Amino acid sequence: MNGSYLRGTVNGARVHVLPTDRFKTDSICVYVGYPLRPETVTPTALIPFVLRRGTALNPDMKRLREKLDDLYGAGFGFDLFKRGHYQIALFRADAVRGRFVADSRALLEETAAYVGQLLTQPALERGAFRKDYVESEKSTLRKRIESILNDKTRYAGERCIEELFRGDRYALSPLGRKEDLDAIDASSLYGHYRRWLEEAVVDIYFVGETSFEEASRCVRDYFRWQRTRCGEYAPAASAARRDGEVRRVTETMEVSQGKLHLGYRLPVTYGSRDYPAALLFNGLFGAYPHSKLFMQVREKASLAYYAHSRLDGHIGMMSVQSGIDPRNLERALGIIGEQLEAMKRGDFTDLEWNQTRAMIASQLRETGDSPFQLIAFDFNNVLAGTERTPEGLIGELMRAGREDVMRVAEGVSLDTVYFLHGDGKGEAAS
Repeated sequence: MNGSYLRGTVNGARVHVLPTDRFKTDSICVYVGYPLRPETVTPTALIPFVLRRGTALNPDMKRLREKLDDLYGAGFGFDLFKRGHYQIALFRADAVRGRFVADSRALLEETAAYVGQLLTQPALERGAFRKDYVESEKSTLRKRIESILNDKTRYAGERCIEELFRGDRYALSPLGRKEDLDAIDASSLYGHYRRWLEEAVVDIYFVGETSFEEASRCVRDYFRWQRTRCGEYAPAASAARRDGEVRRVTETMEVSQGKLHLGYRLPVTYGSRDYPAALLFNGLFGAYPHSKLFMQVREKASLAYYAHSRLDGHIGMMSVQSGIDPRNLERALGIIGEQLEAMKRGDFTDLEWNQTRAMIASQLRETGDSPFQLIAFDFNNVLAGTERTPEGLIGELMRAGREDVMRVAEGVSLDTVYFLHGDGKGEAAS
């Protein structure tokens, strides 16, 4: 990787530029972060769907696609997710480097213009979003929300999070709430869009054969918004332990395989000194095929169709997902609990330790193979107020010891058990 990020504030946004000739494409990412709130989560989720329908210059999807084709097949997409207590819309695009095409066009600038216009110059009618676009995308978002119910593993994961963070904003889905959609119209959504664009935290990334001066000019020329302040993210604190006993929630649905999801709290976040040790803990506990959950719950006890864990370093949470026969629920819970106790004792072999360090290090090295992965890694730093690099995090991993992992394990506490199983009336989708 050549160079390091050049950073500055331009036109009310933070601009991050990584000049490099490593890739054959130039990439742009725009992160727009807005606080998770019940009253705004649904219109905020709807905005990117409506924006993708057209701009003032290219007012329909056909012309937008034609513009991408004209940019030698440039790619564009968006995503919605949450990090800590923020709902984040990500707009990303990439285009082949201009010197690789016959006419040596300034493709990076044209791609920046495409993204900037889509974000800040939408197709309007009578001073608001087009009504047909809003109604159409409300239907799209409604179907996207409903599709979660059809994916029972994802549904169980969402429900576990809702119960684990009951009463907390993090319980909200970044896709919003279906029941809010009917009340949204073109005028109200456009009003929220104007506030969102002015108040959100915005980070714009350029990775490729460019300079900070060129990227800044693109932001000034094509991101035509009225922003008076840059804003910044409040670093997430680790999730506080809920008082009382472990919450157990059971639901029945037409599923052929029980979905057991466990929500744990831990006092470690991405910016914490112990974050490298938390990565090692999660890897040893349940992230990989050699980990304790996979080997003990799935392979040795044959209790689960799958069993793995996932760490969320932006909210101080770990989840465990497992597919089991409902008759094995209590036994599975017992064995999963035994694996956590083993981690607290430091009961893992040198082979498991070395395998885990090697696998995490390999994943971090692969970050450099993709501009979008590099950007995502750096954006985690922005969210957490840290300045880690993949190479630096690998070094921290290698310096972490067994006692560091045991200390993290001691702070892990089970908060919520969510179990989804069939109602006994017949087979259904899993």
